[in-house]
Amino acid sequence: MGPANYVIERVQTGVRMEKRLLKVLKAFAEFHDMTLGDLLEGIVLHAFDGKCPFEKESLRRIKELKSFYGLKLDSRASHRMKEKGGSASPRASRRVVRSATKQKSGRRTPRV
Repeated sequence: MGPANYVIERVQTGVRMEKRLLKVLKAFAEFHDMTLGDLLEGIVLHAFDGKCPFEKESLRRIKELKSFYGLKLDSRASHRMKEKGGSASPRASRRVVRSATKQKSGRRTPRV
């Protein structure tokens, strides 16, 4: 008996991401002849299970791609990135707006 197949529904999304990080991901997906979406789904599903999605050879390839594209960020940078021009992440900006809204109306706005 073969592995199970899962019927899924994919949706188009607009995700903002650090430019060099995206270049590395696209190059890695292209190297493995897969779409960026398929790669991201695999990474996320592994992360949700607490597993590393990459084997030793893949990690070596990623290291090469990071060097090629000048990506020096690692996991320690994930909560410390700011957009060019000094603006904080859009998510942080929404928190400030929500806090102001709560103070004015006295009720909390739902989280998105």
